[in-house]
Amino acid sequence: MLTRSIQIPQVLHALRRQLFSVHFLLAAVIAVWGVFLVSSPAQAATDSYVRRYLDVKEPISLALDGKGQTKPFSGEDLSFGKELFEAHCLNCHVGGATLPDPTVSLALDTLAGATPPRDNINGIVNFLREPMTYDGSDLSFWCRQVSESWIPQEQIEKLAAFVLRAAQKAPGWGTSNF
Repeated sequence: MLTRSIQIPQVLHALRRQLFSVHFLLAAVIAVWGVFLVSSPAQAATDSYVRRYLDVKEPISLALDGKGQTKPFSGEDLSFGKELFEAHCLNCHVGGATLPDPTVSLALDTLAGATPPRDNINGIVNFLREPMTYDGSDLSFWCRQVSESWIPQEQIEKLAAFVLRAAQKAPGWGTSNF
């Protein structure tokens, strides 16, 4: 009987030491971190600007062409498009304005009035692949030509989706009143 009473504290001590070991604590931290990471992946990957100003909390459909076809884009897609825009377009298009030619902004009505229209995903992508002047009469030297090898189709569509959604929803986008 005395042997059993001595063994119980020893087992409890070994168990307590194991529960508070570095390995156990590290595993617990990783498990808790994983739960938080997995619980809201869409919110974590979606840029706060996209959620707040572009009002994208779940996938949205944007005009793919002028024929009524649409394509869904998630908040993550638009966030990636925003990153591309910031990396490659922001120097000339702050807030949807066009610094080299302030009369031609990235506002929705301006995009729609271009020749050919640029108020849909394909229109913006076609412009980026082969930049033309606003009236479509000549090559534009203001924007660089974006080749498929530089930005693949899937990525450039996300960039176009960001521009289109910003033109639809962002306060002050493409206007002189930011």
